[in-house]
Amino acid sequence: MSLFTIPISSTGGSIVCTNPTSSEKEKNIYLLTFTSPKDNRLTPTFIDALILALDIIEHRFPKGVVITTSGIPKFYSNGLDLELATTTEGFLDRWLWKLFRRFVTFPMPTICLLNGHAFAGGLMLAMYHDYRIQNPAKGFLCINELEFGVTLQSPMMSIFREKLSPSAFRDLILEARRFAGPQSVAVGLVDGVGGLEETLQLIRERGLQTKAATGIYGTMKEEMYRHTLDILDNHAGNLAWREQVEEKKGTAGEAALRAVEAFEKQRNAKLSLGGVVNNRLQVYGTANVRVVDASIHPFQLCGHPMANLYAIAERTAHLIKEDWTGQGLRLDKGGLMKL
Repeated sequence: MSLFTIPISSTGGSIVCTNPTSSEKEKNIYLLTFTSPKDNRLTPTFIDALILALDIIEHRFPKGVVITTSGIPKFYSNGLDLELATTTEGFLDRWLWKLFRRFVTFPMPTICLLNGHAFAGGLMLAMYHDYRIQNPAKGFLCINELEFGVTLQSPMMSIFREKLSPSAFRDLILEARRFAGPQSVAVGLVDGVGGLEETLQLIRERGLQTKAATGIYGTMKEEMYRHTLDILDNHAGNLAWREQVEEKKGTAGEAALRAVEAFEKQRNAKLSLGGVVNNRLQVYGTANVRVVDASIHPFQLCGHPMANLYAIAERTAHLIKEDWTGQGLRLDKGGLMKL
């Protein structure tokens, strides 16, 4: 039975709330089916509509269980619209974190029915639900930001850290591994595989319909996920922490580079570096033996080596002169070599 419909104006889509069974005893099971072509991106209008749907269920219907799923067979959600997210002022704090917070503290059990792919932000949204059921035959779960160079912010990471084992967390984030249904169950990404019937069976077996009756279900979740809530509510602090980390990395990186350069200049650099000669063409472990021929080329030349060998010989002559007199080849302001 259809209960209400909320339009998603930006895509012409909608979120439809229904009772998925005809049983009078299960009338407090609410199925939210969102359809926002082409792949249910988490845009401001989509998020506003989904939060409104949750608000309506909480304030206008009896306490029960909320299931979310997609009306698009291929995708549960393909995550953020990156261009829109990066050009919409305050998108993370005003929309995405708000959506995550609403689910992780929602005062009724929430179940994500993953009918298809859930990538990036789509999988994050799924993890902010209490339970997950994945299609056993199609669709992957994946955090693929590593593959296109987008750093995950703290609220995107925290929920996986809370709910997954360290090894599963590593494989998901640092390998961008894709998980099909059986693999997702094995690592704890989902609670089971199946469709709507299996989701309803999970509700019945665990008695989820009555869990919110005492009114403290949301409070219990707030205590469970206190660390994640602190992160969600401290956007400015998270950004400041990242700036501090980047500053420390920059300082440490500069020091490391200086150490590497100093090591490379040492005449007695170790053979473990690979090759036979250092950057002054001295044989490692010696003070006055140089190799100046075609054997020092680090790669195969595609043309005749004669011009390169003349240049190497000329450069070596200046290096030897520099070692003996302290004067050698240098660059003028125009980038030209001179003595």
